[in-house]
Amino acid sequence: MVAALFLRASHQAVRPIGPQQSQVAVNRLSSANFSPIQGPKRWQFSKIQMISTSASKWQVDTLDRTRNIGIIAHIDAGKTTTTERMLYYSGFTRRLGDVDEGSTVTDFLPAERARGITIQSAAITFHWPPRDEADRSAPAQTPRSASSHTVNLIDTPGHADFTFEVMRSLRILDGAVCILDGVAGVEAQTERVWHQASTYRIPRIVFVNKLDRDGAAFGRTVREVSSRLAGYPAVCQIPWFEGVNGRFVGVADVINLQGLRWEEGDGKTVKMLSLEQLDNEDSQLAQELRRARIALVELLSEHDETMIEKFFEHDEDHLAVPPSVVLESVRQCLLQEQSSKIIPVFAGASFRNIGVQPLLDAVTNLLPSPLESPEPEVSIGGVKGGLRALLSGDLLVEQSKKAASSKGKQKKKSSVEAESRDAIKKLESCALAFKVVNDAKRGVLVYVRVYSGSLDRNTTLFNTNLKVSERAPRLLKMYANDAVEVDSIPEGHIGVVVGLKHARTGDTLVSYAGNRATPPEPLDTLQLRPIQVPPPVFFASVEPHSLSEEKKVQASLALLLREDPSLHVTVDEDSGQTLLSGMGELHLEIARDRLINDLKAKASMGRIEIGYRECAIEQSPTVTKIFDKEIAGRKAKAGCTAMVEPFRPDNSSPPPADALSVETRDGNQIIIIAPELQVEANRKGVEESPLLPAGMEVHSVRNALQNGCVAALARGPQFTFPMHNTRVTLTFDPAAHLFGNDTTTSALSSAARQATSAALRDLISSQSSAGTSLMEPVMNVIISVDEASLGAVVHDISSSRGGHIVSLDEEVPITSTDLSSSPQPIEDLPPIDPTKVYAPRDPFETISVGASIPDTVNRPRTITAKVPLKEMVGYLKHLRSLSAGRGTFVMSVDQFEKMSAQRQKAVLSELTGGF
Repeated sequence: MVAALFLRASHQAVRPIGPQQSQVAVNRLSSANFSPIQGPKRWQFSKIQMISTSASKWQVDTLDRTRNIGIIAHIDAGKTTTTERMLYYSGFTRRLGDVDEGSTVTDFLPAERARGITIQSAAITFHWPPRDEADRSAPAQTPRSASSHTVNLIDTPGHADFTFEVMRSLRILDGAVCILDGVAGVEAQTERVWHQASTYRIPRIVFVNKLDRDGAAFGRTVREVSSRLAGYPAVCQIPWFEGVNGRFVGVADVINLQGLRWEEGDGKTVKMLSLEQLDNEDSQLAQELRRARIALVELLSEHDETMIEKFFEHDEDHLAVPPSVVLESVRQCLLQEQSSKIIPVFAGASFRNIGVQPLLDAVTNLLPSPLESPEPEVSIGGVKGGLRALLSGDLLVEQSKKAASSKGKQKKKSSVEAESRDAIKKLESCALAFKVVNDAKRGVLVYVRVYSGSLDRNTTLFNTNLKVSERAPRLLKMYANDAVEVDSIPEGHIGVVVGLKHARTGDTLVSYAGNRATPPEPLDTLQLRPIQVPPPVFFASVEPHSLSEEKKVQASLALLLREDPSLHVTVDEDSGQTLLSGMGELHLEIARDRLINDLKAKASMGRIEIGYRECAIEQSPTVTKIFDKEIAGRKAKAGCTAMVEPFRPDNSSPPPADALSVETRDGNQIIIIAPELQVEANRKGVEESPLLPAGMEVHSVRNALQNGCVAALARGPQFTFPMHNTRVTLTFDPAAHLFGNDTTTSALSSAARQATSAALRDLISSQSSAGTSLMEPVMNVIISVDEASLGAVVHDISSSRGGHIVSLDEEVPITSTDLSSSPQPIEDLPPIDPTKVYAPRDPFETISVGASIPDTVNRPRTITAKVPLKEMVGYLKHLRSLSAGRGTFVMSVDQFEKMSAQRQKAVLSELTGGF
């Protein structure tokens, strides 16, 4: 028998509760055929029944009763507060956590509680409705929310510096709840995260929060959803304001045609009113509810043929269509996001405990289970496809045929298919490590999402990225910072593996039958959803307090990098300084806190600096270098010729047609020319040359020359910053640069590095040349302020910070350094006209105004500008002083631009301390 586990939550124990404290599911709000209840009704819940450490197997519902969801939004939209209410109403906690008090469950890091923001994604599991309702029989037409569902929830950060943290959590989710601030509307970071979720085709529902605040405009926010998020908002709830401009007391359910009014208190007491009762209590809201139902049915009819049939079956009466039909239609349209782009919209105020329970119902009713979510893309042996194609064996058959043809070996089709399907049958589990956390008590925790099979305790996991095998001694089910030890993690679920020494964020882990250390080819090359890490733009020096502490500091930095791949550690060749690079000021500040306070490293960090670049201004003379030294007791000799010139991707001359290779890396272009090499392809398709020494291929020569050139470009000749916008032309002449068996790939790489470095030095040694110039990162900045602060902020950006305004209140897409490699082409679709979208009238909106909002001092304004990164250091404090604490901004790297002579002189003077 499964025992009840007593968990600590907010310093209070969760007590098991008896069945007499649970109510029949017919009192659930989401029920499509419940009878209206007059007067207040207590919303009663039981506590989560969890699994004890002595349980032999993880007791879970079937996959169709599992939801892996995330909370995404702009900073301060109410993500953590909404999560706290979800945990409270599901019975996970006994009290309501508060972000301001630092008593929330998911924000458990000291830095999070001190700043009142989410820094690290927190995973937590609860059940909605409670587990003891799962066995109750329900009619066929009862919504999914009448049965207990296992909800794996991830609360993600909203700050722009932690976009990578959001991205690595998004790719393992099946659905998401996007929370909007009812006053601010759709903000810049919301747009960014929304488009990143589109990359993985994640179905999302929208929850308009903070409708209890002054200036909240639900109708305006709905119209912004259509214009800025490029979707058709399906309004499933409308806000209920007491009186014309009164306080926010509840919502009107468009699907079930009922009013829900929350009484004062913890939000468990809700008064439910039918449409007829709503006519007597608030006739204006009842009429608006009818209009909303008509608009919802009309919208669904445009995208769902079943809704059209049901509409005609009920004599074309929008109000007569059963709620169960409307709910199923919304779900089907949401799961077909690519074709219909329906966005269900809900209303509430989490801090006032209004609207969270219906939102939980929407999570179970509308968002997909792991079986219904789009299958993840996998790569195996260079062949890409879907996970289902891999598990069926088709993808492996395709890869085997490709490998056989490339090797010139032809096998019978039946033999290839039999071998491939036999290999797949022995694949026990496939999981993605999407997050690595260092816990002070438990050690390194590796968060995994299991995509196939079951990950069992003590099984051998093969890391396909690092090509190493590790045993999984312990498995945990996480409840924020609390955990339950389990014996297995089933398919479709999220869990934690404790004790892995090598796994990093983004690694794919597989287990094979018989606990084989290494699975057979090509299963050892399986990759699940790799992620691209953007280049960092801020850096700070890290200095250990003594030489004896240097080794521990390096180990702590390695642990930080394993947790967060968006951090980078480099060592300056001249000074020997260790430099820690990150995505922003707050990102580096948190990394410093983690390094010193959590990992107890005895080190200090210098001030945050800017990562500048260096570029060539004129063409250098041609330089030839011969590398002639002994390497490991063996003579090595090779030569190379190099020439350096400025490079502009948009207007530079095209490379020679006979070039051996052309590669653009980190803003630089490397061209290799070898006209006398006599390159030919053999029967296997491998490039060879009779002039090369035995055992050396053309591919090895190309890579060696490129690597040597890249190493030289990492350090500029004048200011020691990495080179940018520079073209290097390497000329390789076999007659002059090959020296028989003495020429090795290492010698070639060294010769290319010496030749490139000499050409760069010639840029500044020649008196006729202007040498090199500094380049600085220019940021694409989106600032949100109110009308009263607009003038001061624009003047500050234009005059004091050397930036230029791109637009005001225009929808400028965030095109730079997006973490997604292949964003969904939303801009290719026809734009949606916000005036044709249904949205209820806002309390402060007059009929004559219509869809517009009058210009007032509280009207939100958006400024898009391009500003040098140096001027944005510490800008948040300055912006808040200009906007009375209301301004926010997000920024991303746009490009590197060449500095003027005056600005370069000022920057160099600051960097050198005036010397």
